[in-house]
Amino acid sequence: MKINLHRSAHDCVIAGVIGGIAEHLEWNSNVTRILFIILALTPFFPGIIAYLVLWLLMKDPVND
Repeated sequence: MKINLHRSAHDCVIAGVIGGIAEHLEWNSNVTRILFIILALTPFFPGIIAYLVLWLLMKDPVND
């Protein structure tokens, strides 16, 4: 199973990771960011580490 995730080129705050996830899932990027922040504040989800890992694993932005 291959999931083709790219960082967002135009909907980015830091690196476009959350924007790319929102584009892939066809969600609103602000809602996705709020959900990520809520998850990052819980002790069971290492938010900063997950963001950095996604930044490294996701492909470069696709310029449309």
